[in-house]
Amino acid sequence: MQEASYNKFVARFTEYAKGLKMGDGLEKGITLGPIANPRRLDAMESFVNDAKDRGGKIVTGGSRQGNQGFFFQPTVITDVPDDSKIMTEEPFGPLAPIVSFKTFDEVVERANSLQFGLAAYAFTSSDKTAAAIGDAIQSGMVGVNSVAVSTPETPFGGVKESGYGSEGGIEGLQAYMNTKFISQG
Repeated sequence: MQEASYNKFVARFTEYAKGLKMGDGLEKGITLGPIANPRRLDAMESFVNDAKDRGGKIVTGGSRQGNQGFFFQPTVITDVPDDSKIMTEEPFGPLAPIVSFKTFDEVVERANSLQFGLAAYAFTSSDKTAAAIGDAIQSGMVGVNSVAVSTPETPFGGVKESGYGSEGGIEGLQAYMNTKFISQG
């Protein structure tokens, strides 16, 4: 299925990741700012080390950038097993594990086996697959051929261990409302 385009996708994704310019997010031309705090730097290193220990290959990045601020290089990792830390926990940092799959059902089963469901992303040239993947993935948001899953007028929120309910959009307002149905005969 996707195996024919896997290497091409990894190469293009890696090229893009290498082109990101790290620095102060308020400066012109910067495309990747710092991560939230020093704890996250340690967490990123832990994800990368676990992936390497389990046979993962660091295609680009994989370490802190500089010795000031909370900068971690955009990192692309391939060949990581499904039970590795990067595949079972939310990294909240610039790490991108890329793995191959054989069938649609396989990839859906793997994605839905996780306890998390904030956002999911799928890329396909098939209209049929694009329609099916959004329905099949258990996630609060799904970007198909896009990484833009959040705008102010749309709901933002996850499912499973990634949250309950939504903020933003009309759905976010519903949490502040008491809906009542009254029937009188």
